Amino acid sequence: MSETPNIHEVPEKSARREEEDAPTPNIREKPDRREEDARTGLERLENNMHAKLQNPPRELGLVGWFVYGLCSYFVHTVLIPILFPLLIIQRVAPTCDLQPPAYTSRGVGCSPGEMTLYQRLINLSIKVDGAKFSPLHWTAISWAVGILLTGPILPNVAYYLDHGEYQHIILGGATAIAAFSCLLTGFFKTTWLFPFYIAIIAGASIIGAATHSRNLGLMIRGLTAHVTGKQRRFLRRRAAASWLSLFCSTAGSIGAAIIAAFTYHMLRRSDKLTSLWVVSIFSGLMLCIGICHAFSNLPAPSSAISSAKCAHIFAIARYPHAIGSLIAVLLSSFSSMCIFTSGILYIIGDLHIQPVFLLALWITYFLFPMFSLPMLHPVQRIIRADAVSMQLLGFFMSAFTSGLGFYYKDDKWKRVHMILVVLLQSTAVGVLHAFGRVLLLDCSPAGKEGAFSVWLAWVRAAGTCAGFAVGSAADGNVGRKFGVAFSAIFVGVVVLIFGNVSNLGGVVAAGHVKEEEREEVPTVYGLESVGQGVNGARYFLFKYLKSSNKNTFFIPFRFVLVAAQSGLGQNMNYRMHKGYWSDLQKI
Repeated sequence: MSETPNIHEVPEKSARREEEDAPTPNIREKPDRREEDARTGLERLENNMHAKLQNPPRELGLVGWFVYGLCSYFVHTVLIPILFPLLIIQRVAPTCDLQPPAYTSRGVGCSPGEMTLYQRLINLSIKVDGAKFSPLHWTAISWAVGILLTGPILPNVAYYLDHGEYQHIILGGATAIAAFSCLLTGFFKTTWLFPFYIAIIAGASIIGAATHSRNLGLMIRGLTAHVTGKQRRFLRRRAAASWLSLFCSTAGSIGAAIIAAFTYHMLRRSDKLTSLWVVSIFSGLMLCIGICHAFSNLPAPSSAISSAKCAHIFAIARYPHAIGSLIAVLLSSFSSMCIFTSGILYIIGDLHIQPVFLLALWITYFLFPMFSLPMLHPVQRIIRADAVSMQLLGFFMSAFTSGLGFYYKDDKWKRVHMILVVLLQSTAVGVLHAFGRVLLLDCSPAGKEGAFSVWLAWVRAAGTCAGFAVGSAADGNVGRKFGVAFSAIFVGVVVLIFGNVSNLGGVVAAGHVKEEEREEVPTVYGLESVGQGVNGARYFLFKYLKSSNKNTFFIPFRFVLVAAQSGLGQNMNYRMHKGYWSDLQKI
């Protein structure tokens, strides 16, 4: 008779075999950023269920939003960096006995009147307790004080932008305060009041810009809230956000061109103080026109989730994509204003160009984005570029201009070269300004657009002020200033690439797009995902540093070329995919 088998041995062997065949867990494996974004995005989607669905913007709201961009963009581009230094020198030393040189440092003959105006700008004529400051330094210090003093009130501004119905009061009140300060600049004959004027205008413009950007976030959410079916929400959001931001930057550049041309016209008159005061009054009237946006302001949707004021404004710390976009905004605004200020002072003081040609450069700088920026939108749609890719494009264009300025710092620039540099840099500034705002708002969850917009406005103002301070710091060191701007641009590119800042990842983490919809969006291997390719961003950085020690002149060219080879080369592989053109027609 056969022996009865022991049935307990079978599961024991099978269990031992399963343990032996099980794969060894990889304890060094790091969590994927996409999984973290998806987990965070699910939480945001649950929170957004409590929020009221945002309606699409009305035509009146869109018109008011564009009008405010037209009437406020010039504050940080023309009013503070150009008009106020000219006003200060009229108060400091209207009869200053300076002996202008007959020739500049480049050997260019100059007229006494124009060189006197330049020397009064850089002359240390303001004395405070033994310290001496120039009108440019005085403007930069006052600007920085206004930015710092605005910081403590920003938590309250952010909270009431996202809760309650006080948004129109905040926007209208801040704009009215800035406009009224512009009207008072010529009443009192003293230089001690100019820091108050500049600080008040700078702080009020930050609050107004925060409200303006917050309304953009609500409009984008309203345009994509009702997208259903096979329409892709991320693609719709990207198209709407880029269109609105690009055309608003275009409108702002037109307003800046108007103030710059009016400043030049009034500066040619004999009574410069009264004439420049008229320009300041006209600037205040333009700001008053922008108050119409307060009547078309979008109220905050009702939300059941609320938090403390400090916790509300610091909620941005939980969004790494938003932090990376803020760093990019800081560096882009710094480099843009540094290039603008140092370039203007160099061509006036060292090259001594004719005043009419200076006006032509100003008009070209501010009006060319009216043609270049709208043309970029269809190009962006065709190549499927998101906000990160467009920001990198703006950084590369700025790197090209600053690299050329650094290389040719000892040469006499020709007019054709100046015009070409102005055309390229003006487009770069518009691209960085437009898509820096788009990227941060894409990373903002519903109900926190005001908090994120406050950070955007404050960081952008701080970077612009720092760029103006560096650009006007030392006379005659234009090469050093362009080098600092180029370094800031390089750091911004590294942050966007090595920091894994992703437009789509930020949208998913904010809860605007579900993880399933993310998988449906075709992957575009643009510059924002260079680090995910073979050798990635490290190869990009290594190639750039390796090529920079051969010939300094080709630094900007290699910078753009290597980036294109490491990022856009993968994008071309996707374009050849058979489903690319069919997907393009669905947008």
